[in-house]
Amino acid sequence: MQTIHQIKNNWQIQIPARLDARQSAEILGFQEHDIPVLIYHGLLEPLGKPAPNARKYFARIHILDLAENPAWLTKATRVVYRHWQEKNANRVKTETPDEQAVAV
Repeated sequence: MQTIHQIKNNWQIQIPARLDARQSAEILGFQEHDIPVLIYHGLLEPLGKPAPNARKYFARIHILDLAENPAWLTKATRVVYRHWQEKNANRVKTETPDEQAVAV
């Protein structure tokens, strides 16, 4: 049976050193659209100093470390839940009753 370190080393061979948002989301167990939320709240930092509209890349080693950190995963999950709850609550407030009925 392989140890966790052997498994991680095998992953590193197959995973590129620089990951995009989709790859990072897949490893961390989030949706790709959650990555900008994590960046905004300071829970994830892209490589370099990309422009706001630039494609973001992340260091493989950092993403793999975060994926094994239950405290970080808990905090990130709470931030993502809160973000989408607030966003959906704001959407309901701005919609007319007719629009709300269509959404259901």
